[in-house]
Amino acid sequence: MNRLALTSLSLSALCAAGLAHAQTSVTLYGTIDTSITFINHANGNANQWSLGNTSFGNLSGSRWGLKGAEDLGGGLKAIFQLENGFNPSTGTLGQGGRLFGRQAYVGLTAEQYGSLTLGRQYDPLVDLVQGITADNYFGSVFATPGDVDNYDNSFRVNNAVKYTTPMWNGLRASAMYAFGGVAGSTGSEQSYAAAVAWTSGPLSLAGGYFYAANNQAALGIRETWISTSDGPFDGPINAGYAAAHSLAIARAAAQYIIGPFTMGLGYSNARYAPDASSVFRNTQKYNTGQGFVNYQLNPALLLGVGYSYTRANGDTSANYHQVSIGADYSLSKRTDLYMTAAWQHASGETGDGLGGSMPAEASIGSYGYSGTNTQAIVNFGLRHKF
Repeated sequence: MNRLALTSLSLSALCAAGLAHAQTSVTLYGTIDTSITFINHANGNANQWSLGNTSFGNLSGSRWGLKGAEDLGGGLKAIFQLENGFNPSTGTLGQGGRLFGRQAYVGLTAEQYGSLTLGRQYDPLVDLVQGITADNYFGSVFATPGDVDNYDNSFRVNNAVKYTTPMWNGLRASAMYAFGGVAGSTGSEQSYAAAVAWTSGPLSLAGGYFYAANNQAALGIRETWISTSDGPFDGPINAGYAAAHSLAIARAAAQYIIGPFTMGLGYSNARYAPDASSVFRNTQKYNTGQGFVNYQLNPALLLGVGYSYTRANGDTSANYHQVSIGADYSLSKRTDLYMTAAWQHASGETGDGLGGSMPAEASIGSYGYSGTNTQAIVNFGLRHKF
């Protein structure tokens, strides 16, 4: 063997050793979730049939993404995730037209120290609380009326730095801070949150707090929501408070599994606080209590029923009652058929976005359809994961 051949062989061996040490992995994944949907009293006193419900889907938001990890040695890994949201009925981008509107972050993780991530991310309440709510099983139809407390993950957070602890005897915690990036005004548009979750056998408990600040109004009157947080303004229940100075959400949830039954309870308090630049003058508060029961009839079929009550008061006063049902049948590990439905009744008044009030309108979950004081929705859907 000549010297050139030996050199080539040595370089090949070194490259192979380097690749083996790095242990880099990249995964392409995705979900497509769409349905034939009927809505009673959609955007007024009208019935509507449609295909799909924009990019957030029903059980899962449609998406495709890339995620990966590189072993840096000593138990430390570099990680990243880029996740796109889209509307499968039209092929258009979700999350305001962002290329990677669902998630876009890079970070470091170690089993003994936890993980630190930077970029556009979910807040800690979504990470640690949402997983033990009905939304985790049946999605948007079981979400809080208007999703005023981000129960259905309506928003993500930009410019976020998040730390999540490793698991300690079933206990995990997470904290996040998002930089507003406004020169001369550190608090403007900032967000921060923290949450903790604990699991022991069949019992799971979780709770957390989220705060986001709106931008500073340049001309004295603020008209909309501009923050590191996208905001949960999905319909008429809270759209009149998009000019709030800040949004604060406290949430707690519990889940218990016994045989084929999974039972859960939840409570949230969401506060939309004004300042001198807001068109409304008193803090609008939404207190929500929820409960659900799921039954695993057989390995393929999951059934569920849930109830949600929201009481709004402070600036205006309203009540929202919502009853939800769902059935999910697995054709395989990656493909399922489902039916979800809900009915909601609203009473009282809500903000009209101009400093006044208007009659409260029913608007199921995070779908954002306005209507009369009652609304019903039925979805017959298909979901595939890859």
